[in-house]
Amino acid sequence: MSSEPVFHQAALGLGGNVGDPAQSMARALVALAERPDCRVLSVSRLFRTPPWGKTDQDWFFNACALISSSLSPENLLDACLSIEKDMKRERVERWGPRTLDIDVLTYGDVVQSGGRLELPHPRMTSRGFVLMPLADVAPSLVVEGRAVSDWLGDADLAGIEVASADGNWWHALAGKE
Repeated sequence: MSSEPVFHQAALGLGGNVGDPAQSMARALVALAERPDCRVLSVSRLFRTPPWGKTDQDWFFNACALISSSLSPENLLDACLSIEKDMKRERVERWGPRTLDIDVLTYGDVVQSGGRLELPHPRMTSRGFVLMPLADVAPSLVVEGRAVSDWLGDADLAGIEVASADGNWWHALAGKE
């Protein structure tokens, strides 16, 4: 007798600024939703955000998604990296232009540092472009002892623009090629 897999909730951050990043994010969400070990639970509105870290590049589009997955945190990271690779992501320069970036922000209550995946994401609480979409789907999610909505109140949100009316933007874009 086989047991059912255990699913854990995770928060993902998605972004990009090369090509059609909104469509790339939509296709990535579809790829995740089509996996038997992942379920897309909720997706934030789409946001247009100024570049961060390296500022001499095009603006980004960002969103967050809540998913549930039976994958381990590291295997979820591998699945996200595989989707990025399929979408022609090249890691040339830190904080540089990219077709698609998918970050595992949280995975249940897991806290881990070192290795290839730190949870929760070590810089998420200082980035408005992460907190604003994450607050759309999980305002009460506790990260490092505070709710996302509380972190959002302290974040620099300058220049961030809402780019979709709701979290259904990815369904419409996913059908486009």
